[in-house]
Amino acid sequence: MSILNVLLRPDQLLVAVDTLAEDAFTGAPSSGAKLLLIPQHNLLLAARGSTQFFLRMYELCLQASFRGDFTMEQLMAELGLVIDKLWPAYEKAAVESGLPISAIGTELVLGGWSPRHGRMLATAYAKHDSATPAIVQRLDGGLASPGEPLEGRPDSFDPADVLVAGRIQAAWLNRAVGRRVAGGRLLGAVLRESSAVIQDLGTI
Repeated sequence: MSILNVLLRPDQLLVAVDTLAEDAFTGAPSSGAKLLLIPQHNLLLAARGSTQFFLRMYELCLQASFRGDFTMEQLMAELGLVIDKLWPAYEKAAVESGLPISAIGTELVLGGWSPRHGRMLATAYAKHDSATPAIVQRLDGGLASPGEPLEGRPDSFDPADVLVAGRIQAAWLNRAVGRRVAGGRLLGAVLRESSAVIQDLGTI
C-alpha cells in the first residue's frame, strides 16, 4: 500500500513516498519510483497503490504536457475522468491475471506550480472499483496516507520531521496489514516556483 504524504503552501509543495515495491504475483520485493516529474511545467505525479496504473497515468500526463495549449488546471480537471475511463480495463486485466479486485486500488496526487494562480496547487485522486467514480479532492494544506498514525502531529517541511513521520507510518501500516508493505527509502520532492529537488531522506 505504501506511503504518500503531501505538504502544501502557496510557495512550496513537498511530496514524500517510500520506495518498496513488490511483484503482485510472487511478492518479490524491489525498489520503485512512486513519484515522477513533469519538469518543463514544474509538476509531479505521485502514487500509492498500483504501480502499473500509476505508470500508465504518468505516461498519459507526460503526453498531455507536450500540447501547445497545456495547463495544469486542465490536466487536473481531466485526470479524474481519465482514471474512470481506464479503470474497467485495468480491473478486468487484474481479474484475468488471478488478482482479487479487493487487492487493487490507487491513490494519486498531481501538483506543482501554477503560473495562472501564482501559487502551488495539488489535487488528490482515489479509485478502488468501477462502480464508484474516482474521488477527486483539491488539496489545501496537505495529505497524509495512511494518516491514522500521524493524527495530532504538526505539519513540518523539515526533512528530519518528514522522515520520522514516514517511519511511524511504515511501522503502523506494516503492523496493520500483517506484513511488510511499506519501507525501503523515503524520497522527498520539493517544488518551488523555479525549482524541483528530489532528496533521499533516509531508510524507513
